[in-house]
Amino acid sequence: MFKKVLTCILTITFTVALISCSKYQRIQKNQDYQYKYEKAIEYYDREDYYRALNLFDQVMPFFRGTKEAETISYRYAYAYYNQKEYILASYYFDRFAKTFPRSDKAEECAFMTAYCKYLDSPIYKLDQTNTVEAIKGLQLFANAYPNSERIEQCNELIDELREKLQKKEFEIAKLYLKMDRYKAAVTSFESLLKEYPDTEFREEAMFYSIKAYYFYASKSVKSKRKERYLEAVDIYNDFVIMYPGSDFNKDVEYMYNRAIKEMEN
Repeated sequence: MFKKVLTCILTITFTVALISCSKYQRIQKNQDYQYKYEKAIEYYDREDYYRALNLFDQVMPFFRGTKEAETISYRYAYAYYNQKEYILASYYFDRFAKTFPRSDKAEECAFMTAYCKYLDSPIYKLDQTNTVEAIKGLQLFANAYPNSERIEQCNELIDELREKLQKKEFEIAKLYLKMDRYKAAVTSFESLLKEYPDTEFREEAMFYSIKAYYFYASKSVKSKRKERYLEAVDIYNDFVIMYPGSDFNKDVEYMYNRAIKEMEN
């Protein structure tokens, strides 16, 4: 009984699919572009973005310079967005904003250009080229529309992306330290603290920076040790002032005392 019901359901589904496909093919072959345009809108409204995009592609040249062109361009970008094809969506939102700068949707599409890049930003462990591009895009939007109601959201997204970049740099610097590549660790922690002085990783980064300089000095030739121990001591002095109650104080105190003793020797 179950097999019969299942077979019946599959047959009905297959038949409906065939009819739908046949109907769509007839629409594609139809030479009435106004009819195709209306059907494209129908497919879009039914969230059948693949078919909507195909029909929009066919009618777009015909409606160039008309009021329908703006509607097509706007929905074309959102069709890609709704399919989570964010790179293509970003491109077409940008094209809309530049093609229709006086449209009441121009600001929205300018924002969506950057927002799609934000959505395409990967986790911090991966290459962050797209994250950098997203930040640039959001900053460009903020500069172009300083009075936009989207500015607050824009700033929040930029902060989130910057935190991802900080996390990436922080983890790379820690990896260098773990691999005993002390010079690279020192450089990476310095770069992080200089570029992001308000980073949430500042306390840890300063601690690891002291540690990196301490071991870097201990492994250096004698002529360079004092200079590098002094760097560790300088960071230590700033650290204990900024974080008097830090959980790392016991460790940094030990490294400080050892550095002083080594310099005296």
